[in-house]
Amino acid sequence: MGRTLSSPSASARTATARGTSLRGAADPFATADRRVTSERDVYLFREGTHSRLYQVLGARPDPAGQGEGTRFAVWAPNAESVSVIGEFNGWRAGADPLRPRHDGSGLWEGMVPAAQPGDLYKYRIDAEAGRFSADRGDPFARWWEAPPGNASRIWREGPVWGDETWMRGRGRRHGEGAPLAVYEVHLGSWRRVVLPDGGTRFLSYGEAADALADYVAEFGFTHVELLPVMEHPDYASLGYGTSGHFAPTARYGRPEGLMRLIDLLHQRGIGVILDWAPALSGGGAETLVRYDGSALFERVGRLDPEAAGGGLGFDVARPEVRSFLLSAALYWFDRYHVDGLRVAGASDMLRRGGGEAPAAAAFLRQLNAAVHHTYPDALGIIGERIEVEEGLGFALEWDRGWSQASLAEAPAHRVPRQDSFALGAAEAASRRVLPLSHELVGGGAGSLIARMPGDDWQRRARLRLLLGSLYACPGSKLLFMGTEIGQEQGWHPESSLDWHLLERPGHRGIKTWVRDLNQRYRHTPVLFQRDLDPGGAALMAVEGGSDGIAALLRRGSAPDELMLVVFNRRPEPVVACRIGVPRGGWWHEVLNSDAWMYGGSGQGNLGGVDADPVPVGGQYSSLLLTLPPLGVLFLQYQGQGPAQGGRQ
Repeated sequence: MGRTLSSPSASARTATARGTSLRGAADPFATADRRVTSERDVYLFREGTHSRLYQVLGARPDPAGQGEGTRFAVWAPNAESVSVIGEFNGWRAGADPLRPRHDGSGLWEGMVPAAQPGDLYKYRIDAEAGRFSADRGDPFARWWEAPPGNASRIWREGPVWGDETWMRGRGRRHGEGAPLAVYEVHLGSWRRVVLPDGGTRFLSYGEAADALADYVAEFGFTHVELLPVMEHPDYASLGYGTSGHFAPTARYGRPEGLMRLIDLLHQRGIGVILDWAPALSGGGAETLVRYDGSALFERVGRLDPEAAGGGLGFDVARPEVRSFLLSAALYWFDRYHVDGLRVAGASDMLRRGGGEAPAAAAFLRQLNAAVHHTYPDALGIIGERIEVEEGLGFALEWDRGWSQASLAEAPAHRVPRQDSFALGAAEAASRRVLPLSHELVGGGAGSLIARMPGDDWQRRARLRLLLGSLYACPGSKLLFMGTEIGQEQGWHPESSLDWHLLERPGHRGIKTWVRDLNQRYRHTPVLFQRDLDPGGAALMAVEGGSDGIAALLRRGSAPDELMLVVFNRRPEPVVACRIGVPRGGWWHEVLNSDAWMYGGSGQGNLGGVDADPVPVGGQYSSLLLTLPPLGVLFLQYQGQGPAQGGRQ
């Protein structure tokens, strides 16, 4: 193998050494308490059950803050020598060597007295009798140099959290009988700062914190889900090609900035979910590929040429790799107070041939068990529905089939098919999430509103109809940023959302519609309490089986807790449409997507209707409704007729 040398980043090359380590000083391992890792740490690491490796591996600065240096530990079993290079020693290989543990663990450790928080560093790793030599970032670094730099940075944790109330009470917000409406955000393109030259830059974590908290609170979402914020070398990977599994990307600022963002969201009553991609790590010399000259973290010969920079699939059959990934997942719960992880790419892990799929399934079960053991109130979410024996232990799973059906075109009216309203919630072992996610609008797919047929008015109406179906169907809700304002351009991570659209009444109407849907959903238990109950939802009969019309009845825990949601997917209004209902009395029209305030034509039922004793579809009563064009109605059962005070 040829000699492979990676040079320090530009900022590292220009750094001057503050001084070198104490050459000839006392052996840093002269006393037992100088060791970085304990025998128990090594045992659990090699067993594949260590879930807090970040506490012992990587760079650990003097916790007392007395400037006594930094302890380092790294896993490099194929290495013949390892030394720490950085700003503190002029990037000189060999100035601060690490020593191997003589227990077969492959761990190298040592103390560097001159290394201090904020310093950039790497490991110089030599192997294979001089045929391999490379400068590597730290797999356990908790802060990195901002890309395109690729050096690790020493960080001392010292956050002050103010979210005690949220953390104590989040369990009741995550139960099966609780509403969950998630706003999915890519921090780099949600909003940007316009520069004097006309260019743009990212918001920092701190700049995003107040703006995002205010925005999400205004809409009434219960949670924010962030596309991966873990450090990644290629911005185009959206964070899914991770290089720093324990570090938030420095593109948006310091780690404390992300902590403040999460803390502020929690103080505003908003949960935080992170996307996490353990299936594939980013490629390139600065990451984990052939870390010590051998296939250490990756499956042998299984580099993915389609991944950013040539990524790697983790070898989860290897115990040390399982410990690494378990620790990476728990780190975000422990140190960043996150409320859940959505595991992306799990199906890729499980589709691999040979013995890899069983090992991947076992790891995912182990992951969920480890998280649930420490954080029983946290959310484990899988990004796709996967059928495996014994299950995987996730609390929630994305139902991509619902999204695909909702966006499919029917021959009759080129609108979402009726099977997009299929229930299916009770078929899964875990709660389902209905995702109108970034996957639907990325990669040149175009925005949702742009994919709707018809003129501008019809496209906006169809989007409101789609959003209405999202909140009507059983399952938790997820909406990618921009859809709530009717984003017209396709999403691109290099550009901000089209906030100027809110100057137009039609787009302000979409924003108001999403806000009101969230508020109605969160405060109406009938829309979420029985998501997993087969009897919690049913399709109601429409007299004459009118094409393009569907009616969905949601049932609550009490017999009279009922919500009828009626969809008219036809571009013209339907007058005198009769739909069967299980109760006589007053049905209050609580939401109408065609209301003037939402940009509609104002057609509806003047606040509600009384049920008639006219049987339809096996029901003894029915409603005679006016259905607005391309509209959705939410009618809540009030029990009493208008003469008895039923109107509200």
